[in-house]
Amino acid sequence: MNRIDRYMLRQLGFGLLAVTAGLAALVWLTQSLRFIELVLDRGLSLAVFLELTSLMLPGFIAVILPITTFIVVLFVYVRMNTDRELVVMRAAGLSPARLARPGILLALVSVGIGFLLNLWLVPLSHGAFRVWQFEIRNQMAAILLQEGVFSSVGNDLTVYARVRERDGTLRGILVHDQREPGAPVTIIAEGGRITSTPLGPRVVLLNGVRQQLERPAAGQPPRLSVLSFAENSVDLARATRNEEVRARDSRERSVAELLDPDPAEGLRPREIARFYGEAHQRLSAPLTALTYALVGLAVALTGQFRRHGGGFRLAIGIGITVGLLALGLTIGNLATRDNTFVWLIWAHAIAPGIVAFWWMIGAPGLPRIRPGPAPA
Repeated sequence: MNRIDRYMLRQLGFGLLAVTAGLAALVWLTQSLRFIELVLDRGLSLAVFLELTSLMLPGFIAVILPITTFIVVLFVYVRMNTDRELVVMRAAGLSPARLARPGILLALVSVGIGFLLNLWLVPLSHGAFRVWQFEIRNQMAAILLQEGVFSSVGNDLTVYARVRERDGTLRGILVHDQREPGAPVTIIAEGGRITSTPLGPRVVLLNGVRQQLERPAAGQPPRLSVLSFAENSVDLARATRNEEVRARDSRERSVAELLDPDPAEGLRPREIARFYGEAHQRLSAPLTALTYALVGLAVALTGQFRRHGGGFRLAIGIGITVGLLALGLTIGNLATRDNTFVWLIWAHAIAPGIVAFWWMIGAPGLPRIRPGPAPA
């Protein structure tokens, strides 16, 4: 690697770090706003908030890295062309393929980072994020109770509180509990308070009525049981009644699990097809960083030099890449529904890069119109 390569690679590397970090921070900020209320109004600690939101970063970076690689390669090469640096290098005898070497090297580094993220770090971090979500929804369900809102803790427990004070005291409480199959319970109480137990949060209810539809005996209609109480309690943690097994989604599974899921899980054929398509998407997604970089190099290093042609080149490159992104989303949705179209995922990830590289080196083999002889 000579001095020119190091000079160009330094600009590309710094640009990639800055753009990727800035874009990831922007996406993280917009996504973390969903959890601000849990810190300000529900008592979630700042440490848990930072840990929970930071677990989303690997997934963000894996998605935006091919795009930021294209942006940096295109903008750096167009700027060097506008500043006449590429003109001087071409005059020194460097071919487009030789000038593209730093950009291709940067894209290969992005491909390696993408494989590291998609195959290891993203499933690991997303699994930890889902565990935190599960704990907040079930074991830390008390922080999700909102004043004047029917708050669902899972699919079978609903809690309503007309007033919630900062110390956890509740006024005007209604609880509808369906965790026991065939025997739903509805509780209405004047007040109560939230307490913490080793098994999770619990609501202590004061001065209320408990109504339960008891299971009928054979040949008998169901009977409604009504009980007035001075004090009663309801566990908000789902694990206190039925130990729930958390369902794992596709993003927290490894590629091997997506390609060959465990038959004991009882997945439907549609879910198996979706897992298979997502596995191929995860394997091919890092290669798009090289493909998009080659598109940017083909746009920046071909064509005639124009004194004020930088904006036109940028528009062409961005338009091509936006079209490829839209096509990739369409192909991904199609392949997850019907696995016979999985080959289109790989064609989209590789074929545009081959065409861009062929165009960048001068499109060998393309018929050309030779100019006629000059007049005498």
